[in-house]
Amino acid sequence: MTSEFAANGWQKPQLCGDDGGNCVEINRSLPGLVGVRDSKLTASPTLVFTEAEWSALLRSEHGA
Repeated sequence: MTSEFAANGWQKPQLCGDDGGNCVEINRSLPGLVGVRDSKLTASPTLVFTEAEWSALLRSEHGA
């Protein structure tokens, strides 16, 4: 599944800055899916969430 995400579709959140800190990258190049990986280990396994799962995760992080 990881290789199906567009190689140029990975994005880091703006809060990560340019110093290469502890960040994740997300990829939304596959309809209905969100890929998540470690920004420092780009060959690491990718976690894959549905849009609904991703939305639920974000809501839980923001206390909604």
